[in-house]
Amino acid sequence: MTQTAEYEIVLDLDASREQVYAAWTTPHRFARWFGPRIFTTPADRVVMDVRPGGAWQAVLVGDEGFEVTLEGVYREVDGPGRLVFTTGDPDHPGDGPASVVTLTLEEGEGGTTMRFHQFGVNTDQEHAHQARAGWLEFFERLAEHLAVQATSSKVSSRP
Repeated sequence: MTQTAEYEIVLDLDASREQVYAAWTTPHRFARWFGPRIFTTPADRVVMDVRPGGAWQAVLVGDEGFEVTLEGVYREVDGPGRLVFTTGDPDHPGDGPASVVTLTLEEGEGGTTMRFHQFGVNTDQEHAHQARAGWLEFFERLAEHLAVQATSSKVSSRP
């Protein structure tokens, strides 16, 4: 029997909706925050064909050359407000976990509310709990990246 699990993470980020969307859809920006802190994600190892049916892939590199490849397909692209993409192949997951992520970005006063919803196939609640914890670490890095971007923008826009 196929197991399913889902969860949602809602964060308020101190950046415009366009900046958050760019961090999700631009390889060199995505590489700065995607993955746990023990890995690097080289920008030249990130592929993003951001259109419905387009593929994404990111290679995370750890100590001594250990690599993990994460990949999927974009199902919906409605920037800068919404992205829907897969990790793995939820339509044909085989024995491994696969999921569909729905990301919505809502601009508010002084920032953006990011809603991240993940529905997993071949995923039990324990795996979903671990995945959620992993994404929370990724999103800490995303917030840090956006803060650096904001500081860089302020410095470069000074007369």
